[in-house]
Amino acid sequence: MPGPPALVAPARRARPGAAPWLALALVATLVLAGYLWVTTTQWQATSAQWESEAHRYASQVATLDLQLDGANAELAAARDQLATATGRISELANEKAQLGDQRVASQQYLDYQMRVSEAAAKVAVALGQCVDGQDELITYLGDADAYDPGDLRRFRNQVDDLCDQARDANRALQQELDQ
Repeated sequence: MPGPPALVAPARRARPGAAPWLALALVATLVLAGYLWVTTTQWQATSAQWESEAHRYASQVATLDLQLDGANAELAAARDQLATATGRISELANEKAQLGDQRVASQQYLDYQMRVSEAAAKVAVALGQCVDGQDELITYLGDADAYDPGDLRRFRNQVDDLCDQARDANRALQQELDQ
């Protein structure tokens, strides 16, 4: 015995306007994916460039730190030389003052004091310029990124020249003191 007739759902027809909308959505999704891929690739390239720059600057900072340490060491040495020279001047001036006849010794002492004073003044001025130059160089090296590396090298060479002049003046003073 046949069963009751099956109810068949009426066939649905696809909506005629749905396919173009789906195709348009697919194309839009592909365009968006392509755009995101291109921007991601560009971002990765830019990121690699910035990372390379960061490594380069880190290397420059390390080099400048070494230069700063060297400048600080030279500054400390210059200050020690100034203190030693000042002490030595006092000692030798006292020794020279006690020599010979009071009148001759007094004249010799005055002449000597003038030469030593002039030499000491040159040393003091030269060491002061050296110290001031090194202080300024240290300040510049503390913010080295704000300055051109070539300008920093030239300034350092100028400071080195000032310190060399101070050393020369100190040697001349020492020779004067040894007489």
